[in-house]
Amino acid sequence: LTDKKGHFSVQMLSFLFSIPVFFMLPQFTTVLSLSLGVFALSVITETFRPANSVSISSYARPENITRAFSLNRMALNLGFSIGPALGGVLAAISYKWLFYGNGLTAAIAGLIFYSYFKNIQPNKKKHDKNADIKKEKEGISPWKDFPFVLFSLFCCFYTVCFFQFLSTLPIFYREVHQLSKANIGLILAFNGMVVFALEMLFVQIAERKMRPVNIIITGTLLLSASFLLLLLPGGQWILFSAMFIMSVSEILCLPFMATVSLKRAGKGREGAYMGLNALAFSSAHVLSPIIGTNIAAHFGYDALWIFIAVLGVLTAIGFKWVFKKF
Repeated sequence: LTDKKGHFSVQMLSFLFSIPVFFMLPQFTTVLSLSLGVFALSVITETFRPANSVSISSYARPENITRAFSLNRMALNLGFSIGPALGGVLAAISYKWLFYGNGLTAAIAGLIFYSYFKNIQPNKKKHDKNADIKKEKEGISPWKDFPFVLFSLFCCFYTVCFFQFLSTLPIFYREVHQLSKANIGLILAFNGMVVFALEMLFVQIAERKMRPVNIIITGTLLLSASFLLLLLPGGQWILFSAMFIMSVSEILCLPFMATVSLKRAGKGREGAYMGLNALAFSSAHVLSPIIGTNIAAHFGYDALWIFIAVLGVLTAIGFKWVFKKF
């Protein structure tokens, strides 16, 4: 859709179509109807993401693309920080207001988006040294770009490890360290604070000092180290130290993964490439809690952290190998 209709149109339509679905969801009271409603909403809202990624590359200068992705992620992290707090206030009034609030927010965002971007022209791109390679790939589906498929697969492996942050880590904090909900929330919020405070700085330094392949490999190895740290005895300082290292890993990996995906795309296929890379992350959302909770339940948390650390090291090796094919 992004490649055929353009990133502006797709983002605008995503805003518009999500509004009525948000308002309709509270009326669905059965499991089947609610599931179908959530599925429809997910299709509409997730269509926004590849188009948004392509628009970042369109509006940013070529030398600033990675920092532009980082700035966008800062906005997302800020939203993730505000959203749960605002959601709690709305839920205290009525759970229906969670959906009405989202519908109103989508309407306001869509209005601002249209008003500002309707007349904004994309930046003119400088001559690309890889123009001949891109010309060869012009019009090719990302599924036929085997090195990129492998790259996205390793992105999926990385994210399976990283998304333990959303599933098994909070359970580990509660069951093993006996932390209260407030303290668990504090550690998880610490991740957002680190990313918000340091991402732009770290990305700028990394861009100047290292190649993207080495940045991603370093970030992946740091993720493994953060989980190995959880094997050590100690109090909350261990948990905060591990979370800090994990946050640095996120800073180094996620913006550069997006940049690599975008730069790999041939002309007119940017949306398809960003969509395939987004699929890798979505698949990890499904696989990560299934893998993590099952290993923890059958073999314990120490076994899980060792497994995740080993998978991270193997993924780093995979990234090094696949970049040689680019």
